[in-house]
Amino acid sequence: MTLETVSTTRSHGGTQGVYSHLSAATGTTMTFAVFVPDHVPGQKLPVLTYLSGLTCTHANVMEKGEYRAACAKHGIIFVAPDTSPRGPTNDGGDVPDDEGYDFGKGAGFYVNATQEPWAANFRMRDYVENELPALIEANFPVDMARQGITGHSMGGHGALTISLRNPGRYASTSAFSPIVSPLNCPWGEKALGGYLGQDRAAWREYDACALIEDGASLPDLLVDQGTADNFLEGQLKTHLLAEATAQAGMPATIRMQDGYDHSYFFISTFMADHIAWHAGKLNA
Repeated sequence: MTLETVSTTRSHGGTQGVYSHLSAATGTTMTFAVFVPDHVPGQKLPVLTYLSGLTCTHANVMEKGEYRAACAKHGIIFVAPDTSPRGPTNDGGDVPDDEGYDFGKGAGFYVNATQEPWAANFRMRDYVENELPALIEANFPVDMARQGITGHSMGGHGALTISLRNPGRYASTSAFSPIVSPLNCPWGEKALGGYLGQDRAAWREYDACALIEDGASLPDLLVDQGTADNFLEGQLKTHLLAEATAQAGMPATIRMQDGYDHSYFFISTFMADHIAWHAGKLNA
């Protein structure tokens, strides 16, 4: 796979880059961001993948996430992909879209769609689980035995479900304000119903609480959730994750942060905490 460099910028003792490539998974050009701290030539660094939420691209966390200083301090490469396919397809067509902000472009939900017209391009599960890691390994100084994953909102859902479905791949998993149970919220019902069809049994592999109920587990988990988040009760339902992990006996630190909302003001406040937490496991 040929990687095109969109831009590189010096920052915090490292290089913030933006890159694009033709994706076989989505059938489109995909763009992603990578921060590489300065390091000794030949050194392999651990890698932390961050999955963004609804309406976001790679640029939101890159511009507002405030992760670079912490990644430079701990020697961690930070990867931020897009949230969905966009633009023209590789065969000259157009990626389908929906009028709502919570479906279609910017709202891939990290699933492999099975329903038309979404199935050909909305394959973000394959992209994040397989294609992107191979591209990162081939082009950056990463130690793929030391991977972590995190994300926000829809991306928190993606981080949790991808890690739960791939036991042993990720040495560390965390999330900011994750959608913990798409089976039980309007965002999830719209997205999973639209991408996967109405058989709710097929949704379970994309629901963190259902995966835990079905026996999947992580060695540890860190979640931060703001108490002033206007999506908390209707969409995020953090208590369901607390209940599922407790019932399964799965270690989880779920911190309710008083007065914080759903925005990047919240994410950036606790980003350094999360990176330090990941570093403790990735650098162990």
